[in-house]
Amino acid sequence: MTDGAPASGRFITLEGGEGAGKSTQIARLAAWLRARGREVVATREPGGSPGAEMIRKLLVEGPVERWDGTTEALLHFAARRDHLRSTVWPALQRGAWVISDRFADSTRAYQGYGLGLDHATLGRLQEIAIGGFQPDLTVILDLPVDIGLSRAAARRGSETRYESLPRPFHVRVQEGFREIARSEPTRCAVVDGSRDIDTVAAEIADFVIERLGA
Repeated sequence: MTDGAPASGRFITLEGGEGAGKSTQIARLAAWLRARGREVVATREPGGSPGAEMIRKLLVEGPVERWDGTTEALLHFAARRDHLRSTVWPALQRGAWVISDRFADSTRAYQGYGLGLDHATLGRLQEIAIGGFQPDLTVILDLPVDIGLSRAAARRGSETRYESLPRPFHVRVQEGFREIARSEPTRCAVVDGSRDIDTVAAEIADFVIERLGA
């Protein structure tokens, strides 16, 4: 751990497109880890701290055209910095296992691959906001775009801004996550999210045992 977060805990992130099932799997993973005697903090991005939750509303609600890619990235990294300082790093320092619904890979996939923001620019913003800090394990839930969007529509509330973007955007996001996994196979594990909840949960648990020794 770097940049203010020397820690004995573990940081796990779940990533994927809209409707991938991250929230369900985080709840399952958190319960499984607690049953094994771990302190678990389940959190999310954007959000996860009071300041970051305020920024979340700006990002996930309202019209699609509200922000351009650069503005979105700046807002995401501002929220991320507050989330780390207020929630993630303190939990890791006391030895907790933190599971986050999204982290920096989502910014790379959504604003980089999805909206076409320059990857070098995103890299510079990431260095400013979080330094060299990385998850210990990133699980990417992969499933067909149309299935994910259908699932997202079924649970639709007020947070529809990203869901409302056109299908080609979501296809680019999916390919972005796949490319991130290919480029960082030691950190990332891809799981087929189209299967039943129990099967997906069991595969995630297997990765946590294999990679982190839970």
